[in-house]
Amino acid sequence: GGSYQPSQGSDDDWDDDWDDSSTVADEPGALGSSYPDYEAAGGGASSRYRLSTRSELSLGSRGGHPAGHPHPPGTGGSGGAKSSATVSRNLNRFSTFVKSGGEAFVLGEASGFVKDGDKLCVVLGPRGPEWQENPYPFQCSIEDPTKQTKFKGMKSYIAYKLVPSHTGQQVHRRYKHFDWLYGRLAEKFPVISVPHLPEKQATGRFEEDFISKRRKGLAWWMDHMCSHPVLAQCDAFQHFLTCPSTDEKAWKQGKRKAEKDEMVGANFFLTISVPTGPGASLDLQEVESQVDGFKAFTKKMDESALQLNHTANEFARKQVTGFKKEYQKVGHSFKCLSQAFELDQQAFSAGLNQAIAFTAEAYDAIGDLFADQPRQDLDPVMDLLALYQGHLANFPDIIHVQKGALTKVKESKRHVEEGKMELQKAEGIQERCNIISFATLAEINHFHKIRVRDFKSQMQHFLQQQILFFQKVTQKLEEALHKYDSV
Repeated sequence: GGSYQPSQGSDDDWDDDWDDSSTVADEPGALGSSYPDYEAAGGGASSRYRLSTRSELSLGSRGGHPAGHPHPPGTGGSGGAKSSATVSRNLNRFSTFVKSGGEAFVLGEASGFVKDGDKLCVVLGPRGPEWQENPYPFQCSIEDPTKQTKFKGMKSYIAYKLVPSHTGQQVHRRYKHFDWLYGRLAEKFPVISVPHLPEKQATGRFEEDFISKRRKGLAWWMDHMCSHPVLAQCDAFQHFLTCPSTDEKAWKQGKRKAEKDEMVGANFFLTISVPTGPGASLDLQEVESQVDGFKAFTKKMDESALQLNHTANEFARKQVTGFKKEYQKVGHSFKCLSQAFELDQQAFSAGLNQAIAFTAEAYDAIGDLFADQPRQDLDPVMDLLALYQGHLANFPDIIHVQKGALTKVKESKRHVEEGKMELQKAEGIQERCNIISFATLAEINHFHKIRVRDFKSQMQHFLQQQILFFQKVTQKLEEALHKYDSV
């Protein structure tokens, strides 16, 4: 659990800093201590509004306020017995619920400006809460990995050509650009599963197989980014896709802007707007049951994905080495037989000798077909499993944030029943928990939708490739069989 930390010693020269004067983003959890007034360029109140969840809830001495969160005015603890109760803070200050800002938001401590462009809408769809669809969907291809150099050839790196369909303008990005973007998004969106990037590699990173595999992994990653209604429209992602590769100044400005983004941590939850009105409220018990069901599902899916990955890996290895070797051994044996027959020097047996020699070549070729086949069918399945294992690794943290919010609601309800807390304060906690629940259910729905799409197309591709493979094998055997017709 915990927030993303970019790993050191990666395969893409991290000593080569972006920009010595760049501003380092605050640590997760330390954001939001003070909020300067946001002013849109050219003013205009219509494009911004202030949103605060500061509750009048007295936060007693059980956990105190974290640095940067002094007591809000009027919550010094006075106000009679009813306002003296506190919803206790988590003792584990390193839990995801605390670090993501979920706790501060639920307890009513988030306060910041939300611009119109930052608003994220959850709507009620046929399957329950869903992220509002991106009105302008697009795709982005990743092609032509090319080796480039800098510092007069002292440093080498691979650049990938990206062509987003909504601009049609190509840009070039290195792996470290992807890595930077992933880090920003993983920190910004605590209840959204940001797809993991293909793993780093310290050696052999200029080998053709590695570059090809990484490009395929990045293509899957890009597809999931573009398919997500929230991630696809995020400013940092759009900057990454559209900033011209040659404009270093514009790149650094966009990079700094993303790193100074205040709508992270507790403030991220302020940006979520959820359905209101009759029929739009969530039953907390039902939410808990749905989330528990999803938790069991992800655990089982993770186990089966791991098993399938292992099986596919083993099967691919056998095809590349074992099966190829066995078929070529059979071919070699047929070849020896045909060479023995040639010693008889009889003219009428020449046709038979040639047919057996052709059969030997057919088995040799079938061995090569087996060795080449995994990259056509098994490798793409394993690439997809790798991407989904990344998603499955994200969900325990997302579920933890939602569970933490539910716990606070239960605690506040108990305080109301005991007459220690005003109903209004408990309702505020429940309302904020609702927002987290809506977002979590929307993310779960999106995951299932994309999973069905991906596994359908990948299984179709797998079976089509398998059929093509066996058709090629059959064709080789049929060709060999016809050689005997004229003997």
